[in-house]
Amino acid sequence: MDTAVNAAVGTAMALQQHNADQQSQMSLIKESLNNQASHVSQLMESVSPQQSLATIGTVGTQINTYA
Repeated sequence: MDTAVNAAVGTAMALQQHNADQQSQMSLIKESLNNQASHVSQLMESVSPQQSLATIGTVGTQINTYA
């Protein structure tokens, strides 16, 4: 009986440690993803906006010639 209780307590302690390790890893992954999202947002904001098509004339009204 005593060994069964010790085994159960040992298993519970191991699971607690495992859960704590997973939580710390998940928080690190979340932080990393948030940082990447921030960098992507900054890059997207730094890119110049796409120029629109010309509205008058014969050139540039149907196809974007800036490509």
